[in-house]
Amino acid sequence: MTIKTAGFINEIWGGLAAMLVALPSSIAFGVLVYSVISPQMVGEGAFVGMIGAAAMGLAAPLFGRTPALISAPCAPAAAILSGLAIELVDHGMDAHRITGLLALTALLAGFLQVLYGLLKGGRLIKFIPFPVVSGYLSGVGVIIALGQMPKLLGLPKGIELGQGILSPDVWQWPGIAVGLITIFVMLTAPRITQKIPAAIMGLIAGIAGYFMLGLFAPSLLSLEANPLVIGSMGVSASFLETVSGRFQSVLEIQAEDLRLVAYSAMALSALLSIDTLKTCVVLDALTKNRHDSNRELLGQGMANLVSFISGGMPGAGTMGPTLVNVTSGGRKTQSGLIEGGLVVLAILALSPLIAWVPIGALAGIMLVVAFRMFDWHAFRLLKHKDTRFDFAVIATVVIVAETVGLIAASATGIGLAILLFIRDQIRSSVLRRRASLKEVTSKTHRLESEYAILKERGDEAGIYELQGNLFFGTTDHLFSELEADLGIRKWLLFDMRRVRSLDYTATHLFSLMEDRLAARGGELMFSGMPSSLPSRQDLQHYMLDVGLIDENGGGIRIFETRDEGLEWMENRILEVHGGVVKREEHALDLKEIELLRETDEVTIDALRQSAHERSVRAGEKIFSAGDSGDEIFLIRRGIVRILLPLHGGKYHHLATFGQGDYFGEMAFLDHHQRSADAIAKIDCDLYVLSRKEFNAQVYNDAVLGVRIFARIASAISLRLRQTDSELCAIEDR
Repeated sequence: MTIKTAGFINEIWGGLAAMLVALPSSIAFGVLVYSVISPQMVGEGAFVGMIGAAAMGLAAPLFGRTPALISAPCAPAAAILSGLAIELVDHGMDAHRITGLLALTALLAGFLQVLYGLLKGGRLIKFIPFPVVSGYLSGVGVIIALGQMPKLLGLPKGIELGQGILSPDVWQWPGIAVGLITIFVMLTAPRITQKIPAAIMGLIAGIAGYFMLGLFAPSLLSLEANPLVIGSMGVSASFLETVSGRFQSVLEIQAEDLRLVAYSAMALSALLSIDTLKTCVVLDALTKNRHDSNRELLGQGMANLVSFISGGMPGAGTMGPTLVNVTSGGRKTQSGLIEGGLVVLAILALSPLIAWVPIGALAGIMLVVAFRMFDWHAFRLLKHKDTRFDFAVIATVVIVAETVGLIAASATGIGLAILLFIRDQIRSSVLRRRASLKEVTSKTHRLESEYAILKERGDEAGIYELQGNLFFGTTDHLFSELEADLGIRKWLLFDMRRVRSLDYTATHLFSLMEDRLAARGGELMFSGMPSSLPSRQDLQHYMLDVGLIDENGGGIRIFETRDEGLEWMENRILEVHGGVVKREEHALDLKEIELLRETDEVTIDALRQSAHERSVRAGEKIFSAGDSGDEIFLIRRGIVRILLPLHGGKYHHLATFGQGDYFGEMAFLDHHQRSADAIAKIDCDLYVLSRKEFNAQVYNDAVLGVRIFARIASAISLRLRQTDSELCAIEDR
């Protein structure tokens, strides 16, 4: 047997197993909907469910093209349509018009699904929060269970479930026995074998139990006026008549009828889409494929339109038959087509036998389906305070679905989805990281005396990295988080690089912060303003529009980079507390260099013999990465930037050194190549001290070497400790 032949046989087995699961469920869903209209329409409901399984099974693989996905009538469709049927019956409509309105609902839902696919709405549907989906599906499960209990008990029409439960004298005990047998076998079958679907085993057990009971009660073996079985499916005798009747009923629909079914159609289209995409996500994990959500929505919409034209029930990509298909060997779209074809053969060959299917067995199958649809794990959410709101969302949707209806539950779910989004935005702080100038410094290296001031007074300035969306739901919480800092700090710098959007409430709160800081002689500043966001909002332009900043440079100060803002705040602290910020215009003497401060004149005179003066123009390279050299450079006047060259001609700014500082000490110590470029930011005067010439002086004066290396070691230690503080600040947030 070739690999290709073996693969096709696997597709046949997968399609057969999927059909054995999909067909009984489809019959049960059709019976659920049409029995609400009239007990005499149970047979028609079974036929409509079968036609829906055939039409969906054949059309969905052709249009959607998701491998191994099986589409058929499903529980959400049954719940929506039965709920609508109940409302229409309560309005006193005749059965013929109700079936027409149900068909119209399915037609509109199919068109909406096609529209979702054309408008690329597949991703949007996935954004519905799981608690809302869980609550809705749990509500559908409860509705199905409540609708099937009267059928399991065999209650006569007109007797409510509550009244019927309290009246055992009206129960149909044979139907109850058949239903309980079906439920028991369905629940225990997976423990016995995985090869035969549980629904099939349960249905077979229910039918066998019914005929065994018929041996003791011969009346059960008659189809005439037998409420315990589906009965004759008269409509199945003429498929063309069914299709013609479907079109005729829709042609009789009036404009007012669109209003009656519009909300049901929207809810149906959304639920069918969610059910399909949820199944597709699970299927992707099993088959290692990736479905096209938009194409699948388009395909499901087309399949539902084909089902409507054929006179069948709408459906979706269903989890049960799909999983059975995959576990039985189905991996391609052929298995879906085979499943649909086998349903057609079953309709042609088994329709007379389906009349003998017990209503109690179908009710048992539906009760198990409803039980599995209900999210029992949701009760675990009550254990933890943080998840109780999620449970409240699920419970609210379920309660609304039971007390008001599925349409109201849909609207409630949408409203709760919005609340969940706002809740999550508020709970996830927009403050990503906070630090003071004690923990974070600019890339401008300071003299030891300046470092000492910044270490002591660094709490007066803070840097705050913001993230996400700054709107009314998050900025008030941000204000509360920073309220203590507004009372003790004079300068606040907000890093806006990760901010996604900004609203007027946020700008107002920033204005309040600025006023409070200004009253204490401080300022609020921004850095890294993003100009292009997914929301297409330009934050700086928006701040200009609302008056937070102005074109003349007034209002809140904005820096291009965070480092520029840090340097500015450092300079303000140094100015206020006596640090040397404004450098001398004249070139410093050797003894005024920070590295050599408090060094005696004898040592200075000895170093003068080794140090050489050098002047460089602004923009000129002092050395480049990869250069050989053993010199340390002492800055007499000017500013030098250290840049790390990257690919593509780009650079990473490592540090900036000013007057009185030094750089190049690593090569001076280890004689290795330069690791970065040194470029004069402005005109500079330098002292250049070669290690080779320095060593010659050290041979004559060993104390000189000890003193210089000790000062370099002390300075490097200070820089490393500062780096450690910055790393700790990053890791702690």
